[in-house]
Amino acid sequence: MQFLFSDCVLDPERRELTRAAKAVGVGPQVFDLLLYLVQNRDHVVSKDHMIEAVWGGRIVSESTLTSHINAVRKAIGDSGEEQHLVRTIPRKGFRFVGDVTETRAAERVSDPGPDPTLDVLHPIPLLPSKPSIAVLPFQNLSGDPEQAYFADGVVEEIITALSRVRWLFVVARNSSFTYRGGAADLKQVGQQLGVSYVLEGSLRKSADRIRITGQLIEASTGTHLWADRFEGRLEDIFELQDEIAASVAGAIAPQMELAEIERAKKKPTASLNAYDCYLRGVAHVHRGTQEAVDEALSLFRRSIELDPEFAAAHAMAAWSYFWRKINGWTEDRAWETVEGERLARRAVELGRDDAVALTRGGHALAHLAGDLDSGIALLDRAIFLNPNLASAWFLSGFLRTWHGECEEAIEHFERAMRLSPVDPELYRMQAGIAMAHLFAGRIEAASAWAERSYGNLPSFLMVVALIAATRALGGRQQEARRAIGEMRKLDPALRVSNITDWLPISRPEHLAIFADGLKKAGLAE
Repeated sequence: MQFLFSDCVLDPERRELTRAAKAVGVGPQVFDLLLYLVQNRDHVVSKDHMIEAVWGGRIVSESTLTSHINAVRKAIGDSGEEQHLVRTIPRKGFRFVGDVTETRAAERVSDPGPDPTLDVLHPIPLLPSKPSIAVLPFQNLSGDPEQAYFADGVVEEIITALSRVRWLFVVARNSSFTYRGGAADLKQVGQQLGVSYVLEGSLRKSADRIRITGQLIEASTGTHLWADRFEGRLEDIFELQDEIAASVAGAIAPQMELAEIERAKKKPTASLNAYDCYLRGVAHVHRGTQEAVDEALSLFRRSIELDPEFAAAHAMAAWSYFWRKINGWTEDRAWETVEGERLARRAVELGRDDAVALTRGGHALAHLAGDLDSGIALLDRAIFLNPNLASAWFLSGFLRTWHGECEEAIEHFERAMRLSPVDPELYRMQAGIAMAHLFAGRIEAASAWAERSYGNLPSFLMVVALIAATRALGGRQQEARRAIGEMRKLDPALRVSNITDWLPISRPEHLAIFADGLKKAGLAE
């Protein structure tokens, strides 16, 4: 069942929102909140009912709820001033007031059969075993034929950037550019080039500004997976070209990974191969809960059994052991540390040129073996290999935070969020920024970022500890003690004296500010 309103289509089964026929990227809670309002449009819904439905009754601040309502309005083209679709009812709650039509999802158009215009001497290629994409020439909408070279340059840079992603098959520029001019049938393009996804876009120049739009489409179905626009000044045209290419490549790689994860989920269990096991494991890791990470570990181990030289599977297994450690979930800490370190070392050995393996393996190694310098070097190499990999930037930010490089760490976290603004791991990036601000002595900023992260994953022990420390340092003693009570439930063994066994904080002054906040909040020595 789909819900149609204004120029939007809300598809609960696919968890897709489109507006003016273009996909709109929204976070999972924003999507759930919009869906809840639409489904309950016949009456006013209170804040308590929304919190129960979307957040499971967890404690949610007024600012968090307000920001999510604002995000819903922005996604569907509404605002707090206009309230054409989502109306605030003072002292009562909210109501969706737009006209809604419910309809069944459109059936897929049947395959019309082979195109007689296809050259019979060039058979349709088989789809590669890994995700595949073609980047088509961008349309030049500026009215200036001289700008065509700029659009071509952007596309070439995007192709080069995507080619650095080892799990991705990218069609070469010469093949993609045969589709220059005219409207391409994307299903036909997918068949002729043997790709699952197509990226198309346009360029428009006006005065001294230029705008690039792009959209990622699943070729076989025509489903829009992602759309965005990028713009800037023409003062340095080639720097802007590089920036746009990096932004597009960094944004669509996570979207393709998510699409591949959904594809893997739909395959029968009996047909799983190493890559599908790996994808399913990644999906569980993104969720971040203890049960999800336990399931992820078993999937990564199965992936390694099927392919003993799968570097990324070793790396994600090692990283799962790290995540268990940082959340106090280990059952045999000594064994899990040794096993996680073994997997991490094997990952970086197998994946010397694999940015994903170096990222997760290097980060896990830094934590489990206590070697920050080696971990930072491995993450730096991952960024060199793929400068558009958001996870490399934010995990590098964490290692630099522990190393005491707070300002550089924040730059890395912000770069990751620019590359992947709707990333499933956004809560980890927010937590990292919070910790870096705390070490830099910016208590209010640290508290605000920690609260954002907590809203996305309340079971993240480090974030709960950050909330307790920043509230205590900010003079909110009663709220800090409530957070300490939550900490004790998550990890009863945690004490001020064993913080460095938990987090590899290298600078004494940074350890002192964190420990002082936790002591003031009531954590035992």
